[in-house]
Amino acid sequence: MGLPSPGRFRSALIWAAVTIAIAVPIAAAAMSPLLQWRDPVYIIAGFAGVIAMALLLLQPLLAAGMLPGIPAARGRLIHSFTGGLLLLFVIIHVAALWITSPPDVIDALTFASPTPFSFWGVTAMWAVFLSALFAVCRGRLRPRTWRLAHTALAVVIVAASIVHAWLITGTMETFSKATLCVLVAAATAKAVVDLRVWRRR
Repeated sequence: MGLPSPGRFRSALIWAAVTIAIAVPIAAAAMSPLLQWRDPVYIIAGFAGVIAMALLLLQPLLAAGMLPGIPAARGRLIHSFTGGLLLLFVIIHVAALWITSPPDVIDALTFASPTPFSFWGVTAMWAVFLSALFAVCRGRLRPRTWRLAHTALAVVIVAASIVHAWLITGTMETFSKATLCVLVAAATAKAVVDLRVWRRR
């Protein structure tokens, strides 16, 4: 059998890197000693947050067509579906935290919490909700208005989520969390730049 072509090798390498970037933080979180003696609802809340963070890596890759083997049109369709999953996991994350400690969630939602990570988490949450609302109302908006709003909200979601995750010492393991945060930021920045260049052309 011959060697795989450079294109196939590159595609396999990209998919392997994305898979590892998503799987390792989730696996590391599952083995975290900080989960011992925690209530199941608290664990669900933590893992919903971890999965939501992992989905943030896929979103720009799909939107900008950076995943090999997925055509741009199909990538945008999957991007919409993944955005729905992101919204779902954010809701699960907040709802489970509410069950665990309603006063803390109320303080966070009203921006009265003394913990800095709460501010960034709630900011990311509202940006996710607004992004979902814009997606539903896309047909009623001008394409340029929708693109600008969607891109701006995506940047807010990513930036606030990264700060939120980084400030929390909890479910996620430090090194894998840092790596995932860097990759999410890099993928989002590249997607924004690539899409702007493509529109100008």
